[in-house]
Amino acid sequence: MDIISNRKLYTVIGASSLGTLIEWYDFYIFGSLATIISEKFFPPGNPTAAFLATLATFAAGFIVRPFGALFFGRLGDLIGRKHTFLLTLIIMGGSTFLIGLVPSYESFSLAPAVILLLRLLQGLALGGEYGGAATYVAEHAPANRRGYFTSWIQTTATLGLFVSLIVIITCQQTLSKEAYNDWGWRLPFLLSVVLVAFSIVVRLKMSESPLFSKLKKEGKTSVNPLKESFGHKTNLKMVLLALFGATMGQGVVWYTSQFYAQTFLLKTCNIDATQANTWMGIGLLIGTPFFVIFGSLSDKIGRKFIMLAGMLIALLSYRYIFTQFYNYADIKQKTEIVDKTTVNVTRAADKAKPQDSVITTTTNKSFTDGSSYLEVKKETILADKSTTAPKPSIKKTVTLSDSYQWKVIGFVFILVIFVTMVYGPIAAFLVELFPTQIRYTSMSLPYHIGNGVFGGLVPFIGTLLYEYSKTPANPPGDVLAGLSYPIAIAAVCFIIGALYLSNKQQKQAITD
Repeated sequence: MDIISNRKLYTVIGASSLGTLIEWYDFYIFGSLATIISEKFFPPGNPTAAFLATLATFAAGFIVRPFGALFFGRLGDLIGRKHTFLLTLIIMGGSTFLIGLVPSYESFSLAPAVILLLRLLQGLALGGEYGGAATYVAEHAPANRRGYFTSWIQTTATLGLFVSLIVIITCQQTLSKEAYNDWGWRLPFLLSVVLVAFSIVVRLKMSESPLFSKLKKEGKTSVNPLKESFGHKTNLKMVLLALFGATMGQGVVWYTSQFYAQTFLLKTCNIDATQANTWMGIGLLIGTPFFVIFGSLSDKIGRKFIMLAGMLIALLSYRYIFTQFYNYADIKQKTEIVDKTTVNVTRAADKAKPQDSVITTTTNKSFTDGSSYLEVKKETILADKSTTAPKPSIKKTVTLSDSYQWKVIGFVFILVIFVTMVYGPIAAFLVELFPTQIRYTSMSLPYHIGNGVFGGLVPFIGTLLYEYSKTPANPPGDVLAGLSYPIAIAAVCFIIGALYLSNKQQKQAITD
């Protein structure tokens, strides 16, 4: 029997999803702008080190998510779902807005530390948001359609990334390249304050979860959610099973298929940022409805089979798909139109140190398939010959012809399908594992360790493995080296899940 009317239920889903989408937008705008953040907030001279530092800062937000899950999960089980994820929204929005105001490293040497602090606050806030939103919706939903209704919450992560890409692309297209690189990149962060303010107004009108309200009225809420969640052997076993049999693999599939794919296209393949983000955005948008499709399907055939199938297909397909991405952008596999190649060399005083000079070599190449290549090499010539000059900075940009558009979008869409299979049913799967009085705390921890730690580290570890694969014998390195980590984690999770997960847990009454 339905807990509330369908009309009210869709209102609950809309309000919950809107706030969660905005929180994901806030959280992921950092990753979407990782390249320019590495240039603005970290010491110059070593672009690779700066980018790795940016990815490490990005990952730090994921690593602290379990702590946010513990703190806000406990709060949610003590005082209620509504007030808790209203607080997380305010913290997330404020942190994102402040990132847009931090001065660049050139004028503020503490910029890396401040950015890290704000990123940690984002992670803590998101650690409390998802569990609250998923629990809130699940406790309003009828048992036989819980997968369908909670899957709407699942769409918000991908839609948050999609919205971040749309905002970035709009800023890039509206402003000149100089204006965007100077100050325009801050606009996506600053816009957050408007989105958050709107979501706060919507969430203030929401009522508390009916199941939690009933527990509170009867005096049955948990006195110590942390102790009950992790101090009891039976519940702890469920927490560990949820982590190692489901969320760990789900996390690496999610972040490989979306964030590492974006990093791979931008940094390894050097595809033009606007082009790569646009094609990523289209693939994400086309694939998003499948969150609801697989969530609804899990109500009929169970959560386990769909999630594990997504993990298995993903780990078997990743190397092929990412190889295709690389081959599309590899100029060594293209035929150059030699008479269209241009090389321009300029020399100018260094803006930071006028006594030094910078030689800029700009190379443009065109290829028979309609693609083009731009390389900008900047070499600093020091006036003081007794000191060591920094390594030349080289920025490469490949703009693919339109003939590649639907090939790339098609593979992005397939990657998103993997995400929808593992992520669409996960909220319903998690809420059904734990009793109402400790649900917020119990489900939040395995979710955020699986996603925040195992999943969130994918871009950083993947890029690090790629850099370590570069040796004197193989200077370009193994471009697929970064996939070893998510493939291994997904394989381990698939085996544990196949052996120990039950496919009948969706039948458990959520009020148990």
